[in-house]
Amino acid sequence: MLLLIFAGFITSQIACCGQGPYNGLGLCTPLSNLCPSRDQYAFWDAFHPSEKANRIIVEEIMSGSKTYMNPMNLSTIQELDEGRNFPFT
Repeated sequence: MLLLIFAGFITSQIACCGQGPYNGLGLCTPLSNLCPSRDQYAFWDAFHPSEKANRIIVEEIMSGSKTYMNPMNLSTIQELDEGRNFPFT
């Protein structure tokens, strides 16, 4: 829960757009409930993370610490690969 608050989300249990309890039924449609501020929700609909959540996920994949990206993040892998001459690149 602390990570959610630190990231600026108010909830991870209610989708920003959807129908039914917790906006958890179906995809977002013109008839769906829509939240007032999508940056405060971890999920856009029942299946997809919000844009802000996706940005946080990509940031962790690219430059995250070993806490989440063990043994190394993607930027480190790219740096290691730059020094090698692969015949297929």
